[in-house]
Amino acid sequence: MTMDFDPDDRELRIQRLARDLAVTQLAPLAAERDRTAAFPERELRALAQHGLLGVNVPATYGGAEAGMVAFSLAMQEIARADASVAVTMAVTNLVADVICRFGSEQQRRTYVPQITSGSAVAASFAVSESQAGSDLAAMTTTAVRTATGWRIDGAKQWITSGDRAGVIVLGAKTNPQAGKKGISAFIVAGGTPGMTAGKPEEKMGQRGSSTVPLVFDRCEVPADALLGKEGEGLPLVYAALEGGRIGIASLALGIGRAALDAATRYAQERVQFGAAIATFQAIQFLLADVATEHDAGHLLTMRAARGKDLGRMVTREAAMAKLFASEAAGRATDAAIQIMGASGYMRKNPVERLARDARVTRIYEGTSEVLRLVIARSLLEQQGKTIPE
Repeated sequence: MTMDFDPDDRELRIQRLARDLAVTQLAPLAAERDRTAAFPERELRALAQHGLLGVNVPATYGGAEAGMVAFSLAMQEIARADASVAVTMAVTNLVADVICRFGSEQQRRTYVPQITSGSAVAASFAVSESQAGSDLAAMTTTAVRTATGWRIDGAKQWITSGDRAGVIVLGAKTNPQAGKKGISAFIVAGGTPGMTAGKPEEKMGQRGSSTVPLVFDRCEVPADALLGKEGEGLPLVYAALEGGRIGIASLALGIGRAALDAATRYAQERVQFGAAIATFQAIQFLLADVATEHDAGHLLTMRAARGKDLGRMVTREAAMAKLFASEAAGRATDAAIQIMGASGYMRKNPVERLARDARVTRIYEGTSEVLRLVIARSLLEQQGKTIPE
């Protein structure tokens, strides 16, 4: 199977646009957002004005209609400047994509333009719970039919932008006795009575993005809040994860690239023993390994993104891209700190923030361990083996 990974003119325009916004509007205040945990509302509105909150969304609903390759390239540029803005952008794009793919025409026209225009500020994907992270089938949030729609009760954990989002896609059990086949998806508007956001988490990294618990206490939503078919929420979530993992792989690539750029500049400027440390073989080997891994992760991510644009199922490809890129980002930031020595370990150095920002990419949208299971199961099933879930 052949595939062209080279971006076309439209994809390159989106990349350049994202790079310009990242350099001029995001990078200057990235450290301050990290220090104060300030939510990037102004920055998100700037992204919305340029179509970056709906890169893969049809123009009918206010999107750029540029595809997943363009989305990946844009994500990499935004993450090079500020991973906090990038993760908020990633989840917002994911929700818009999910509603476009699984929603009714009325749902698309009602909610997606709110997301792409920035009037919703951000969008959230509320699936995880304190006891249901990787094991989504263990969720306990319920949705019960009422005379006018559905009543939702339960709690979600670690929800990106949950206290800011104007549009939230939620997973809940509509038939608890049916196990994973009893999970359905719903669209909940921000500010709906009965939905309460908890205190933002104090996080290790990506501190400029808001991560909160959401509590649902007799939260009433209309009948048309159901997204897709009843009982088909889990397949919807898994389908969404393909795009989500491409997004996080791209985010990790951006962090890794920023670390490589910083380390390369430092190595050329730092003089020890009468020479720039970039002339030392030990430093050159570190830089070479980081650069090689970055390119490998980029190619894996482009394969997954291009395949998705072509309408192919890319479950394994997306898992491979996210697994490799996220772990490579950790190695890249660690190498950058090692090259910079004590200077790299100081809070004032950007690579210290990059290292903290990179760590969570190995956890969300599927931990590295879960992704290895996904990849292995796909390989074994390809050989006709039945693997229990």
